[in-house]
Amino acid sequence: MKTEIFKVDEGSLEILSRAAELIKNGELVAIPTETVYGLGANALDKDACLSIFSAKGRPSDNPLIVHVAKPEDAEKISFTCPLYYKLAEKFMPGPLTIILPKREIVPKEATGGLDTVAIRCPSHLVARRLIELSGLPIAAPSANSSGKPSPTTAKHVLDDMDGKIPMILDGGECEVGVESTVISITDNSITLLRPGKVTIEELKNVCENTQIAGAVKEELKEGETPLSPGMKYKHYAPRAELYLIDDKYIDFVAFTKQKQKTEKCAVMCYDEEISQLENKNLLPVGKKEDIKMQTHNLFILLRKADDLGVDTVYAHLPADEGESLAIYNRMIRACAHRVLGGRNGKG
Repeated sequence: MKTEIFKVDEGSLEILSRAAELIKNGELVAIPTETVYGLGANALDKDACLSIFSAKGRPSDNPLIVHVAKPEDAEKISFTCPLYYKLAEKFMPGPLTIILPKREIVPKEATGGLDTVAIRCPSHLVARRLIELSGLPIAAPSANSSGKPSPTTAKHVLDDMDGKIPMILDGGECEVGVESTVISITDNSITLLRPGKVTIEELKNVCENTQIAGAVKEELKEGETPLSPGMKYKHYAPRAELYLIDDKYIDFVAFTKQKQKTEKCAVMCYDEEISQLENKNLLPVGKKEDIKMQTHNLFILLRKADDLGVDTVYAHLPADEGESLAIYNRMIRACAHRVLGGRNGKG
């Protein structure tokens, strides 16, 4: 299969109409969103959903996120509640995914066998225009090979999906850089299943009864069913072995400077640390206090580590709170919970 790539914006109707026809015909199209690039397919077509798992090499019990053009379109595929609309008013369109009981029209191939469906209304204008043109909800997990860092540019998608899908829509670099926040809700409570740009503090402003699922910070327990993408399996990992350093217990600069002398390694460091390290295979994440930039750069740098051909990558253990919780969640999965130092330490 030849994979075509097209630069687009919301006004590229000819290309987007072609992409919509592919979706309607059960094919896969990589689409830009504000978070990461998604691998889109007709969410109501079980064979199309199975094609997503095949292209990604993704385990079939890992639920897909279904994208809709407007928050109220969730009514067609799920059973909503007042809290859904309170959250939609605050955060949609945007990087929030809400898990709701599914309607029969949604095949279990799209939900990892669950009776719930994960719903998101993206803010990216290309993604929403494509959904409108197709007239269908679009299932779209990240457009990467399963387990690798999620793609935030069309080139990242091409690196993983060349020859596997017919079309990539290049809408430029993604704004956020990590996947959406995922929550499950009842009439009066929220459980955070995957952190993202929408933080626990922002969710509590809508519903005080908000909690964080244990699997956000810890490994999923043996036999526990993943309710959200990214909960069960090792994710986001570069080919090199990634280790996180808890700098409350280990001097990050001294430790990594020594490793630079003895190992073929890369170092994901703060901008302020660049001058203190050897100028070799450095991957600056941004300033120490700039969590937004660190989030944006995360998957870009994990993919750059692969380009460097190193054996190991060392990075700071992020804080597990506030805006940094999303980075923490991705990094502990990328390193398979290998943390050097006291807090959560396995090394």
